[in-house]
Amino acid sequence: MIRLLVADDESLLRMAFRMVFDAEPDMEVAGEAADGERAALLARRLRPDVVLMDVRMPGMDGIEATRRIVRDSPRSPVLVLTTFDLDEYAFAALKAGAAGFLPKNARPEELLSAIRAVAAGEAALSPRVTRRVLERFAPQMTPPPALRDDRLARLTAREHDVLAQVARGLSNAEVAAALRLAEATVKTHLSRVLVKLGLRDRAQVVVFAYESGLVRPAADPPEA
Repeated sequence: MIRLLVADDESLLRMAFRMVFDAEPDMEVAGEAADGERAALLARRLRPDVVLMDVRMPGMDGIEATRRIVRDSPRSPVLVLTTFDLDEYAFAALKAGAAGFLPKNARPEELLSAIRAVAAGEAALSPRVTRRVLERFAPQMTPPPALRDDRLARLTAREHDVLAQVARGLSNAEVAAALRLAEATVKTHLSRVLVKLGLRDRAQVVVFAYESGLVRPAADPPEA
């Protein structure tokens, strides 16, 4: 059973979410919050499997609440939902440690699939979409060089190669083809990368690769 915490300042929307989730045999709503501070508190208290987080709420917003939950309740991944389908919000959510980002007008099956993916420890935002967001906002990233070198030094040469390919948005099969490895071997290397770097999913791998300087933003395409 996937236990959910729903954080949104609109009570009718929380009610609608509850009706959808309670109709699923593998989901239940463990708690609701109307603001970010309450969401962070309930995440610590209830330890939900997934937190559904609105961005714009009174008091503490969803981005700051996500940051606190990732810090204080790391076993409760956050899926950010917003009516504002803008890259700026996706970037802020990913930087805060969210496991995914979806607009509120996503189809129910998309939302349910994303919840199940996040609960299983996967990212609900494809690496390619993550990379598109970071290509635009990577210049804002200025990590300390010492941190950058220390974390990358934990990886073997092959793990480093896999990290770089995943950060470019490649699937496991595509990484396997590029590096001439078995797909199962790629999965093993990626699992080790996640453990060594303390990352949760592929979306965080992409964020780390850009922040560390391993992957650079693509040059702007030439004007027509």
